[in-house]
Amino acid sequence: MNIAITDGVELVPPAFAEGLDVWSSGNGTPGSDTYDGDPNAVFVPSDQDFAGCLELYKTNATQKLRYMGETPLLPGAYLRVTARVKAVSGNLPSVRIAGWAGAAGGGHVSDVTETGPATALTTYGEVVEITAIIGTGMRVGVDMAWGTAALYGHFGVDLTGPTGGVVRIDDIVIEDITSAFLRDMLSLVDVRDFGALGDGTTDDTAAFAAANAAAEGRRVLVPAGIYQLDDSVTFDVPVIFEGTVTMPTDKMLLLTRNYDLASYVDAFGDEELAFKKAFQALLNNSDHAELDLGGRKVNLSGPVDMQAAVPNKDSYATRRVIRNGQLNATGGAAWDTETVTSQASYSASNGRTLSDVANVANIPVGALVEGNGVGREVYVTARNIGAQELTLSAQLHDAEGTQTYTFRDFKYMLDFSGFSQLSKFELTEVEIQCNGIASGIRLAPAGSVFSLHHCILNKPKDRGVTSIAEGCQGMIIDNCQFLSNEDALDVEDRVSIGLNVNANDVKLRHNRITRFLHFAVLEGQNHTVIGNHLFQGDTNSNGVRTAGIVLIGNYHCTTIAANYIDNCWIEWTNEHDSTPDFTSGFSFASLSITDNICLCTDVADWFSFIVIKPFGSGHYLNGLSVTGNKFRSISGSIDRVERIDSSHAPLDASRFKNVTFEANTFHQVSRQVTNPARVQYVEATPAKTWVVSLTDAIPFDGMARRVDSVVSVGAIKTAADQTHYGVPFIRTEQGGSGDKVDLVWEEEVQGEVALTVRIDL
Repeated sequence: MNIAITDGVELVPPAFAEGLDVWSSGNGTPGSDTYDGDPNAVFVPSDQDFAGCLELYKTNATQKLRYMGETPLLPGAYLRVTARVKAVSGNLPSVRIAGWAGAAGGGHVSDVTETGPATALTTYGEVVEITAIIGTGMRVGVDMAWGTAALYGHFGVDLTGPTGGVVRIDDIVIEDITSAFLRDMLSLVDVRDFGALGDGTTDDTAAFAAANAAAEGRRVLVPAGIYQLDDSVTFDVPVIFEGTVTMPTDKMLLLTRNYDLASYVDAFGDEELAFKKAFQALLNNSDHAELDLGGRKVNLSGPVDMQAAVPNKDSYATRRVIRNGQLNATGGAAWDTETVTSQASYSASNGRTLSDVANVANIPVGALVEGNGVGREVYVTARNIGAQELTLSAQLHDAEGTQTYTFRDFKYMLDFSGFSQLSKFELTEVEIQCNGIASGIRLAPAGSVFSLHHCILNKPKDRGVTSIAEGCQGMIIDNCQFLSNEDALDVEDRVSIGLNVNANDVKLRHNRITRFLHFAVLEGQNHTVIGNHLFQGDTNSNGVRTAGIVLIGNYHCTTIAANYIDNCWIEWTNEHDSTPDFTSGFSFASLSITDNICLCTDVADWFSFIVIKPFGSGHYLNGLSVTGNKFRSISGSIDRVERIDSSHAPLDASRFKNVTFEANTFHQVSRQVTNPARVQYVEATPAKTWVVSLTDAIPFDGMARRVDSVVSVGAIKTAADQTHYGVPFIRTEQGGSGDKVDLVWEEEVQGEVALTVRIDL
């Protein structure tokens, strides 16, 4: 900015050679005395230091020299007045730049400073330059801040101090130096002003730090260029990136005033790197709790090792959130599953350890374990190369001895398994777009309350959310969608699993899930599964179906309520027991299945909505409530809604306790079971023993263990058609399966009775 150029303003006063009639000995206002004809002032045309100058004899305490022209002062403009002077003879005075502030209509702005700093002349013949800056704003370096009321000024110099001295003054110069204040005026600090080069090789760390320190609330500008930062940099002010930065992985860029993904993309010029560096900053600065992706899509060309992005953090337990955006898997080979086979030994006495593992160093921590006797969702939790041992997330049910195992290391878009512990971490309104080439999220081996809220896991190749140990403790998944990549496949061809859990207290609420092999494999206890919609069907007639929810473990203390369970079932197993036979404890205990919508379409008649699968002998039901559910089959009937999968072992029905199965509705279900079972029995021919079968009335292949009531419906008649008033005694657990009761009368009778029978005590 230069008002002499942009506004055509004449700033420089005329030279003294043009006459002294425009130079006042007063304030410079119209009518004030001038030095024209004054005996104390004379123009000197030739001086050894000045081409032409004014020689002034000091007669007053403050000898004034003012240009009578009105030098305009525009808002935002800053003027520098310069005078070169020297003492010639007599007393030595002091000299200062001075002015008179003029307002509209010729008025005077009297409440402003009108003099600059004084400089004492100490030596005859020495040329001294004095300056002062005048402007509207009170900025650093401004000597006379006149505000906006002053529209112009009469500028010159003052001679102060003793009288009787002679001083020569060169032509006075007035110039616009607003450009010196532009950076301050625009609230912008340029890192180049502090030595940054932006050449891609020179370390600009110190320049960045200096710019931040000098900003004092103003913005910092990083102009075009590539700025190498060899150390961490923190900005306490907003930063504008026109250029980009490069820095080592373990060094941090902390943008505390514009902390969002967009700023990091501007800073690093690469979305994937920016995401990693922004996550690094998220865990290293207390000024921000959330990383806002700003609705952006971030393309990830390979798995993101989240701990490797934050090398200085092995664990983290303060709430942090990534929100509002999409992570999109792109590329190819980086996502390929790493598969390793290795021989290892297993002993039930050391149930979570594989020993004598061949090539143990080649087996990745976090890999899925497959082999004979290995249950679903067993992962490598830790590795001891020296001892040739692997620690597993669960026990194996039938793997005693030595065999060859397969280890599959799926590749996850967000892999937190490098942290030893991670707690209270959340993703909110984030789409994990796996595109069928990547899995979604792998959790840390330890930690609590990892949360997903309003997120979408879209087309995971193998797994949506994987827990390799107990980093799922208290996990919360709310209002999310798990959308399968295997939607077009028949059920029996699917391999992907939505999520798995090993620890306790997980909440799965109000999620929508489509066509996985399983939605959730839940080990641990005290889970709540509420309000979810999961469907896993296909278009095949009499099609095969699989479990939507798999509960692993005996005592579960879990509630499954108000879900829409569509073309899949709830399966309860103990396949992670190294000694699966029941010896002590609660056995299959503490599960509530309540108020769910259970629907199947065009399935085989053996399909059931609740399946219990023991992996050892002696197990029984010990606390199960199935109430208020709506069971329906479309395009064909099913035999029953519950069953025991006895492919490994049956349940011991003689030990059932505290089983409630009532208040459910059944449509297109042949066996509409309840417990207690309320049945009516008609004996059409007089008989002393009435055999009542409960096979189609009681659940889970139970035994008729207790009869709570027997009530006659109408009169009981003898063979002679006489009314019989006696009551029978009861023999329970009759027949080969124990699902019959005998009503034994004192004589042969016929009639109808209503019974209430229980399978438990």
